Amino acid sequence: MKHKAHPFATPRKPQGQATRGKTTRNRLRRVDNFILRYDPALLHSTSGDLAGAFFVDLGYGAEPFTTLESAARFRRLNPTLPVLGVEIDPERVATAQPYADAQTCFRLGGFNLPLAVGADGGREGVRLIRAFNVLRQYEEAEVTTAYALLLRALLSGGLLIEGTSDPFGRYWVAHLLRRTTLAQASSTQTGCMIERDRTQLTPFVNLPDGWHAEALVFSINPRAALDLTELQAVLPKNLIHRMQPGEPIYDFFDRWRQALRETAAWQVWGTRQWFAASARRLAEAGYVIELHRRWLHHGYLIVYGYRSTSAAAS
Repeated sequence: MKHKAHPFATPRKPQGQATRGKTTRNRLRRVDNFILRYDPALLHSTSGDLAGAFFVDLGYGAEPFTTLESAARFRRLNPTLPVLGVEIDPERVATAQPYADAQTCFRLGGFNLPLAVGADGGREGVRLIRAFNVLRQYEEAEVTTAYALLLRALLSGGLLIEGTSDPFGRYWVAHLLRRTTLAQASSTQTGCMIERDRTQLTPFVNLPDGWHAEALVFSINPRAALDLTELQAVLPKNLIHRMQPGEPIYDFFDRWRQALRETAAWQVWGTRQWFAASARRLAEAGYVIELHRRWLHHGYLIVYGYRSTSAAAS
């Protein structure tokens, strides 16, 4: 498909503000490894609408290392994957240009992604957006608008992973938001072993029809001590200020602490085993959690929502 002038020339003002841009190398390695395990088909596909569709790294920072590192990891699965790094700071975009190639580009933009438009009015496609350590620097009221703009850019079935990590990427928490139909939302997603019924779950984020709050993911360092305060410190922007009684995220952490106390004997076997035991106890309490070993062993707790024990029994 023949496209118009390069998006750099488009007079549309990028929506958003510059981040601090201090992302260190390999900070998002655990995020990338999670994506590769969670939905490999989304990255691998080269057919249909996904042919030529981008992975977008939004807000890569002062240097383009996170974009380049992700491109290398994801292209082990899909050697022809197009990658787009987006920054709102013109100087950062200029700094990244020497690293661009036929499959990797860097463009000036914000939450309204800089996608080229074809002569037939169709835009370039996006299969996956990673927005990490970006929205925490905004006001909570701005999160919904940012989500709407980003999700609008995704192809059907596309995924937005939005969250925050600690400076070294050892701990992070992220929303998984998918552009999908209700029928798709209630089916099992690639890479996950659990069947979910959206109508019976209480999600952590509510979205308009056509978008699905698929999961909230907690990532720990399985080689270090299990400390929930590390995870609370990296909650996404629309959850960080909701750590108060009566809020779903507060109740979740309260029950997780209780689960850790109840499974404290597992500490003798190490962090991985204690983490997995606490996850199983959370599932018994009504949280819908991916309990397959391949997730828990690597320190990923995937929470699909909450189903009351009475609803589960009915």
